[in-house]
Amino acid sequence: MSFGSVIRERRTALGIGLNDFAERLEISAAYWSRIERDQENPPRDELIERAAAILGVRMDDLFVEAQRLPPDMRKDMAKVVQAYRRLRSVGKG
Repeated sequence: MSFGSVIRERRTALGIGLNDFAERLEISAAYWSRIERDQENPPRDELIERAAAILGVRMDDLFVEAQRLPPDMRKDMAKVVQAYRRLRSVGKG
């Protein structure tokens, strides 16, 4: 599932209208509609974090859907890669 479709599915499940959601994010509904329809790339980090809070989902999950590391993990990129490689090697052994 794409970032936009995950957001749209959760938003509609919670009964939050597009205009209300965009207003809470302090952006235009037209821009957010394009994101949900995958006509725009996932938004900047701050909007992903705020969307997660509004939707009651884990911020990390939305960053994964956006195919992006959460900001706090980017600072430790080497450790993230090493941890990933260790986990992958354990699964193969």
